[in-house]
Amino acid sequence: MKAETFGRIAMFGLLCGLLMSCVQTATPGGPSFRSQYDSARTALERGDYPRAERLYARVMPNAGPFEDRVRLEHAHVVLRAGEYERAAETAGALADTTSGVTRGAALAVQGTADHETGLQLLANGDRPSGKARLIRARDILAEVLRDHPDLDPLGSMAGRRASIEARLSALR
Repeated sequence: MKAETFGRIAMFGLLCGLLMSCVQTATPGGPSFRSQYDSARTALERGDYPRAERLYARVMPNAGPFEDRVRLEHAHVVLRAGEYERAAETAGALADTTSGVTRGAALAVQGTADHETGLQLLANGDRPSGKARLIRARDILAEVLRDHPDLDPLGSMAGRRASIEARLSALR
């Protein structure tokens, strides 16, 4: 069953890639959507998060049918840049307006960001707020694992959730 689900996700990714190669909606006097998207994605993959964020912000208004994907990747950039509070908000807004795998992926980013925010709050001595963020992260990740187990093929999300449970047990 997992192989079937993985196959569907791979096929969806391939389809998105093929569709992206066909999209050449140019902005007046500027590069094509595809070119801008490729630049943003390359910056993300290279770890140049400030550049990636600027480029994704430029791409979003012209993303058309790829808007959800671009918004998800933007939230991922913000997460990787260590701006956990903003990443949680960005991913949460996407999760609130989507369904299916896109919602699951957005929730995974939100749950991760909430976990990191909770740890920061605890480290800064704000136990009530930190605990509340850990509880929210636990609940969000539980939803992802329940509804989209195929998004955690290596168990890292389950491991993060277990880590959150352990931390919450120590806070009781």
